[in-house]
Amino acid sequence: MTGSAPRVRCLTAANPSPLTGTGTNTYLVGSREVAVIDPGPDLPAHLDAILSGLGPGERITQIIVTHAHRDHSELAPRLAKATGAEILAYGTATEGRSPLMERLAEGLPPSGEGLDLSFAPDRQLRDGDSIAGPDWDLAAIHTPGHLGGHLCLSLGDTLFSGDQVMGWSTTLVAPPDGDMGAYMASLQGLQSGRWRRFLPGHGASIEDPPTRLAELVAHRLMREAAILERLATAPATIPDLTRQIYQDTPARLLPAAERNVLAHLIDLASKNMVLASPSLDHNALYQRL
Repeated sequence: MTGSAPRVRCLTAANPSPLTGTGTNTYLVGSREVAVIDPGPDLPAHLDAILSGLGPGERITQIIVTHAHRDHSELAPRLAKATGAEILAYGTATEGRSPLMERLAEGLPPSGEGLDLSFAPDRQLRDGDSIAGPDWDLAAIHTPGHLGGHLCLSLGDTLFSGDQVMGWSTTLVAPPDGDMGAYMASLQGLQSGRWRRFLPGHGASIEDPPTRLAELVAHRLMREAAILERLATAPATIPDLTRQIYQDTPARLLPAAERNVLAHLIDLASKNMVLASPSLDHNALYQRL
């Protein structure tokens, strides 16, 4: 490997939405032998942009998927077919779920956030695994929370943060695929790193990672405190809690907000701080213990 920083190029897919911002960021890392991080949605124009983004003598050798939501993973098979590159990820869309989330999955409706249930990597990456090219070296960091198999990838003091950390928005944590307890632990784990820059799956780069991580932890603790404060007065349902806590949220985003509230309540129930009646699910009545 050379001593200089490897080349990193960002291509944003044309899939803007309230949940994807300006679109999914696809990163091309290195030269000669190039790694693609998050090929994105299955859009022919985006496939063309990735292939056209290669310089003379460059070829794609690895396709790395941070997590198996369709806006990140769906293009991987077509890109692999076009290039011969192998696909790497933590696992399938449901791999990495905790035992609790596996149990809850039997009664909860799908999260509705676009799981790519057909996704299967050629090779699995686990926490601490590394992938290298002639002028780059990436290390996998398992960061469950947004999805059980979510990975971040470190390139020296730069982190490809997927949907774990974004600057333009907080991360949706939607059970049973999202796990708030795991998400908070992953944020706190990243706080131990000495990061210079985050390159997220959506939106602009984050140039002050410690501040953004602290903001996200504080935001989640604020939501948790608001739920506990509301439940201290009387039991409540998830729709009631959501309307009171997310008062400035547009109506079209309230279903996603309800999933975040459910994620907090599941975490709080696991800490014996709230009780769900008759059982832990979206339709339960919650009270504070």
